[in-house]
Amino acid sequence: MHCKKPIAIALAMAWGAFAPWESALAQQAVTVSSDAEPKKLPQSGKAASQVQLKEITVTATRTSREADDVPATLTQISAQDLERKSARDLKDLLSDELDVSVKAAPPRFTATGSASGRAGNESVNIRGLEGNQVLMMVDGVRLPNNFSFGAFATGRGDFLEMGSLQGVDILRGASSTQYGSDGLAGAVSFRTLMPSDVLLADGKNKHHAGYLRSGYSSVDRAWSGTVTGAAQQGAWQSLIVLNTRNGHESRNHADAQSEADSLTSKRTAPNPVDFQSQAVLAKVLLQADAEHQFGMSIDAQQRRQKTEVISARSPAPLSATSVLDLDADDQNQRSKLAFQHRYEASQATQKNSWLQRAETQVYTQHAMVQQRSYEDRNTAADRVRDNQYRSNVLGISSLMESRFPDWQSQRLSYGFDWSRSMISAVRDGTVPPYGESFPTKPFPDTRYTMGGAFVQSEIDTAQFSVIPALRFDHYQLQPSALAYTGGAITKLSDHALTPRLGVIWRATTAFAPYAQIARGFRAPAPDQVNNGFTNLASGYSSIGNPNLKAEHADSKELGVRGQIGGLKYALTAFDNRYDNFISQQVIKGVGTPANPLIFQFINLSQAQIRGVEARAQWQIDEHWMAHVGVSRLHGESEINGKQQALDSINPGKLILGLRYEGAQFGGQISAQHHATKARSDIASVGNPPSPAFAPPAYTVVNLSAYCKLGDRFSLTARLDNAFDRKYWRWSDVRGIADTSPIKDAYTSAGRQLQLSAQYSY
Repeated sequence: MHCKKPIAIALAMAWGAFAPWESALAQQAVTVSSDAEPKKLPQSGKAASQVQLKEITVTATRTSREADDVPATLTQISAQDLERKSARDLKDLLSDELDVSVKAAPPRFTATGSASGRAGNESVNIRGLEGNQVLMMVDGVRLPNNFSFGAFATGRGDFLEMGSLQGVDILRGASSTQYGSDGLAGAVSFRTLMPSDVLLADGKNKHHAGYLRSGYSSVDRAWSGTVTGAAQQGAWQSLIVLNTRNGHESRNHADAQSEADSLTSKRTAPNPVDFQSQAVLAKVLLQADAEHQFGMSIDAQQRRQKTEVISARSPAPLSATSVLDLDADDQNQRSKLAFQHRYEASQATQKNSWLQRAETQVYTQHAMVQQRSYEDRNTAADRVRDNQYRSNVLGISSLMESRFPDWQSQRLSYGFDWSRSMISAVRDGTVPPYGESFPTKPFPDTRYTMGGAFVQSEIDTAQFSVIPALRFDHYQLQPSALAYTGGAITKLSDHALTPRLGVIWRATTAFAPYAQIARGFRAPAPDQVNNGFTNLASGYSSIGNPNLKAEHADSKELGVRGQIGGLKYALTAFDNRYDNFISQQVIKGVGTPANPLIFQFINLSQAQIRGVEARAQWQIDEHWMAHVGVSRLHGESEINGKQQALDSINPGKLILGLRYEGAQFGGQISAQHHATKARSDIASVGNPPSPAFAPPAYTVVNLSAYCKLGDRFSLTARLDNAFDRKYWRWSDVRGIADTSPIKDAYTSAGRQLQLSAQYSY
């Protein structure tokens, strides 16, 4: 046996080709006809920290290519890796990546001021950029954007359910030529399970199969459960996956403190949390004939978290407005319905047809975040905050391929993407700020339309591959003045042209250099173009900017891959330059009611990020494999001609690992060393400025093992931070002053155990 892998839904209709499942289909995961049995090629993916030389990907070029034929840095996390890692969340899943991190500070927010930690797993950081500057997709559909306004902050990572995933691709470098806006730093593509992943998981051809999986994590005392089933009947295939997870606050490594301090803002222990999440994934496939496949998928998820924010309580002596208690009740939901069609020309048709493959998807996705806060103050009136953010999108994407084998084995791919989003937010509650009345909108309801068309040529010879591509995008923001009191509103529309050129030279098996230059862009968000808020009593106001331009990236990468016997290696150097960064700045005013500070999002800063990465793996024999990886980045930004450190750059990282793979048993030991950041690479914090906290270097050792008991039952176990090391992740403590008395609140967990059991049927 081998290890395998009630929310409202809106309706949409589609004709075209099959886009979000292109990863699985490009790997020929399943081909079904009324008189044929499913067939499957080996699944792609090794460990995410290993070099990928012979795996299949569609993320880098939107066409099926071997990973060593991609002129960029790409790592893949396979279904087997997902099962054996049993990741709790996005941060856990990507913890082994060299130049990738996930910002997820502990929840220490307040009702009206700070949003620290409230966004959960906020976003992915790739090579020093994060937030909406990194493209995140599930089956080809963008996840909702980050949004922040005062104490209200939404993230993106908690819109994912780990138990429904089949694989993950992480692409470094500008990706706008492939996907349009947002991919300044790279793209993360999450692929959900297909029926064939279950029906053929053990190499046997089954008409029905499934598994039950249960897991426990000591770090947050969480239990998880997954029920998966798939079936095949003639030309039909179906899949359903049900996930649930319930847990509490994540532990840290804070030192003991007095009982009095532990019940106020001086607290360093985690705030009490109770959370629960549920998700459902359902898919139906129909192989209509040898060339046409139709599909429908439903993907829905919801999460609710209740937090007792003890850290928001005021210490003695108390004033009238001192906070005695703060409770929060947060929810997020995401639901998606998609229809797909895929055309693959038969061998007989290919000879006489200009179109060999076509894939299209029509989808609708609805997302909502609601954050409620209940604040008990000493003698002043108690306050309630009820904030909501909604994003509803309807979209279509299409990809077509034509091949010209008589002309340098050229493959031409082309297509378009179009989406229309309705984005809105509202702030409500009791005791609004002086001069305001509830409910109010932080930005006007906005219809956000994006459309783009691209063309790409892949010219392959025995030794060379040349991949030029070009994309044109147009975006338009159309705000509505209905119920908006933030001032004048402005429309915005613009376009972007993003070329890319990649070259690979397969000189020998041991030496295959590549190079790529690419341009990326990110269109302004609705809340950046129209951001209206005024509090004259406090002396500040914010206004929109109708002249806001898109952010741009120029990405250059040079690397080499190779294989010498059982040794595979990859070495990469990159230089990414960014301009027109969007930043909220004070443009005038002194901060009085008569002359308030005026805040506005403007195109201000430029940045440059450079770095090197190296990866290698050595297949010692049939069972043993060692791997190593190291990365080092440096970056700075320029604001008004002044250079300053780019805090989003992660410190250097070294990974070492040794793995044993057996028929019934396997295990791995890995060590991660994280360097410290130099003081000169960290911006000051506060007003007046003071030195920021620079976490010391640290090394953690992680252990994992799996065993198979018979043909149906398997167990996996993971022991992270085996030596119980106290440490801080840079992504979690950015912006903390060096003199802060609560630095321990941001420590990562000590020794932690994760267990998972699976029964297959």
